[in-house]
Amino acid sequence: MRIDILTVLPELLKSPFEHSIMKRAQEKGLLEVQVHPLRKWAVNEYGQVDDYQYGGGAGMVMMCEPLVKAIEELSKERKYDEIIYLTPDGEKLDQKMSNTLSLKENLLMICGHYKGIDERIREHFVTKEISIGDYVLSGGELAAAVLVDSIGRLLPGVLNDETSALFDSFQDNLLAPPVYTRPEDFRGWKVPSILMSGDHKKIEEWRHEQSLQRTQDRRPDILDQL
Repeated sequence: MRIDILTVLPELLKSPFEHSIMKRAQEKGLLEVQVHPLRKWAVNEYGQVDDYQYGGGAGMVMMCEPLVKAIEELSKERKYDEIIYLTPDGEKLDQKMSNTLSLKENLLMICGHYKGIDERIREHFVTKEISIGDYVLSGGELAAAVLVDSIGRLLPGVLNDETSALFDSFQDNLLAPPVYTRPEDFRGWKVPSILMSGDHKKIEEWRHEQSLQRTQDRRPDILDQL
């Protein structure tokens, strides 16, 4: 999979992709992430990519011209399955969406900044708008990092069997069950005996019951989707 990201602050996206699972995914050749500084397509020698909004009001707006030039230039190299705009008023990201996007080959992400991007970009180029939650960030860079991570870890071969994405929360519309590791007894806090039994069928039944209970207690809204 190839993911291209357009941003006015590429420095914000350096660290998330140079460590841990995302780093290994790229080293294995399973994922390629390219971050493009939007100022490369600025309208003047001063690196301008934003301007005041028509009609007045506080805050700057990312201009059409730099974004169009960037999108069209990158689109000459490959056909994008989705051109995604990270925005608070987009469709809320969930596991189902990440699963679907992980099946694509080429994605282009646009990180909003300031007061957002010129609406004409959304009308004529963006194919999907995504929000990572009902709150506002300073820009779309952190949201892009979250989206890339949620997609990249699902690619076949990225995770090993012990951390298989199939057992993550939300994959079956349930939260993950409690997990434990050594020591068996710490300060009198003991691991549930069923996990020490070696009876894999009963352990799976216990985990499913725990998932149901945890979901009921913490996210009952998810159960409505079952």
